[in-house]
Amino acid sequence: MASQQHEFEHPRKAFGWAARDTSGFLSPFNFSRRETGEKDVALKVLYCGICHSDLHMLKNEWGNAIYPMVPGHEVVGVVTEVGSKVEKYKVGDKVGVGCMVESCRSCQNCVEDLENYCPTNVMTYGAKYIDGTITYGGYSDSMVVDEHFVIRIPEGLPLDAAAPLLCAGITVYSPLRYFGLDKPGLHLGVVGLGGLGHVAVKFAKAFGAKVTVISTSPNKKDEAIKILGADSFLLSSDQDQMQAAMESMDGIIDTVCAVHPIVSLIGLLKSHGKLVMVGGVAKPLELPVFPLLKGRKIVAGSLIGGLKETQEMIDFAAKHNVKPEIEVIAIDYVNTAMERLAKADVKYRFVIDIANTLKPTS
Repeated sequence: MASQQHEFEHPRKAFGWAARDTSGFLSPFNFSRRETGEKDVALKVLYCGICHSDLHMLKNEWGNAIYPMVPGHEVVGVVTEVGSKVEKYKVGDKVGVGCMVESCRSCQNCVEDLENYCPTNVMTYGAKYIDGTITYGGYSDSMVVDEHFVIRIPEGLPLDAAAPLLCAGITVYSPLRYFGLDKPGLHLGVVGLGGLGHVAVKFAKAFGAKVTVISTSPNKKDEAIKILGADSFLLSSDQDQMQAAMESMDGIIDTVCAVHPIVSLIGLLKSHGKLVMVGGVAKPLELPVFPLLKGRKIVAGSLIGGLKETQEMIDFAAKHNVKPEIEVIAIDYVNTAMERLAKADVKYRFVIDIANTLKPTS
């Protein structure tokens, strides 16, 4: 009966790939989408990025999973239908959907275009929507989303490369802007060179910063400097290198989602420096206070961005040619991709070619 409910809950047939349990294994899934409401945009999904958080969610590592789960919140598509009161989009427009599909619209955060911090916002997948049904993400053929939560993809930005910007891009762009780390001439560190880290390097360079990649993997040095354009590389396990770089950075974006020491990172900051955490580390980190006191340093967090800022970010990316490095895959490769992602074996973001590889099965 459960599968029947997903298929007939809403009037519009949909098809995607879903996980049924904490194994995280994805397989074909028939379900349904709501009709296009007066403020809704319906889209055909063309591409969907695979975010590291998809992996955590699929395996319920953050403890809030709802199954069956259709992941995907880096969604790019083309508008197929608009509701009667939609003002911003028309059929044929290239659009994106990021991490959220609804918020309360009235709290202080929402009023300030910070829907990402709305206490009752609704995530694009694995959440309860305002009508009580479960949200399903972009590993699917179609979506129906309120126009407020839809982003316009600017001309000149390849659609496959645009997808990861809707989560990875805004996740690093927002703290760079908010914490004033977007000024030319600053020295910024980026910890971890994965999906988030490599985009952080590109945005920081586009803002005119000197960028140092900080990593535990010596083999990342050539990639960081030659491929991504970083200015220098620090091996965090090398005490001499870390010592030589003490108090040299204005800010650090830490993208690592595993437990790792942050004392040495605080040591890299100048006085008034900011260490901003954007990786979803599931367990508490150790934070000694004295290194913060000695230099009025800040350890902060940041989570994606509001819709207005997400549009600003993607427009900036198009203007400054900030494009994630991607590996485009077919949907039937998705479970292998997840295994590779768990081992950090991707340069640097998987993007599923939904339009050409997701075919409904009987």
